[in-house]
Amino acid sequence: MTENSNNISVEQCCAYYSIEVAFIQSLNDHGLIELVRQDEHYFIGFEQLTNLEKYMHMHYDLDINMEGLETIAHLLNRVHALQTEIRLLRNELGH
Repeated sequence: MTENSNNISVEQCCAYYSIEVAFIQSLNDHGLIELVRQDEHYFIGFEQLTNLEKYMHMHYDLDINMEGLETIAHLLNRVHALQTEIRLLRNELGH
C-alpha cells in the first residue's frame, strides 16, 4: 500500500494533530490501530482517524494510559457486539 486517497503517512498525521510518532506507534503496538508499512514509511488509513482522535482525547485530555485505552476499546467493542446481538434477537422476535 502506498500513500493515496485512502491513507496518510504517520509523519503527516502527527504534524497535522501535533502529536508524537511514538504515540501512534504505541497505539499500533497495542492493537488499537493498524499501521501499514511501505518501505521505510508507515501509513494509517483514513477510516482509522476517528479512532485515533478518540484515543488522542482519552490519552492527552483525560490522561488515560495505553493499558486503559486497551481496556476501554475492548469494553466498547463488547458493548457494540451485544447491541448487535440484541438487535438481531429483537428482529427474530418481530419487535
